[in-house]
Amino acid sequence: MTESKIKIKLCGLTRPCDIEVANELWPDYIGFVFAKKSRRYVSSEQAAELKSLLRQEILAVGVFVDEKPERIADLLRAGVIDLAQLHGGEDEAYIERLRERTDRPLIKAFRVDGEADIERARASTADYVLLDSGSGGTGTAFDRELLTLMDRPYFLAGGLNVDMVRLVVKRWRPYGVDVSSGIETDGVKDAEKMRAFVDAVRHAGNA
Repeated sequence: MTESKIKIKLCGLTRPCDIEVANELWPDYIGFVFAKKSRRYVSSEQAAELKSLLRQEILAVGVFVDEKPERIADLLRAGVIDLAQLHGGEDEAYIERLRERTDRPLIKAFRVDGEADIERARASTADYVLLDSGSGGTGTAFDRELLTLMDRPYFLAGGLNVDMVRLVVKRWRPYGVDVSSGIETDGVKDAEKMRAFVDAVRHAGNA
């Protein structure tokens, strides 16, 4: 395993072959999407099966959109996922309710359209924040000059792919990068793109 200063999350894995490639690449995190409207949706049963194939050292993140806190806590308790990523309209009251049910780390995603969104991310009580564009997994980027306003570690998502992630990592030095559509071909994960993306981040992160 090659240590990377920049954490890597490969999100939206749906097939055993995706897990096989992840085990080879050894990213810090992989993501299972539990939002039914997503084309990357996996059921609890599918996620449990995929998690059983994953290296224990790689943490599985469950991605949720306005899900009932009880279901998230159940999946965390069962070990299907190790962290929860909140990608909907979850507010501080929601986070508090979820923390009453689990002590596992939480990631809150923020859609960035302007300075107000950066301010909300800075103030979040979540363990980690993720800055994205749109509803996630869209492959589009936001105005990254807004990142100059961030004063806490963050995951960076939105429009990342192997062709530009090296420049993004060198310029912004995020805590981590989160990619989904940028490692896909025709809507499914592409093993060669996964390998190229991880290699690019690690070279840039250790530069």
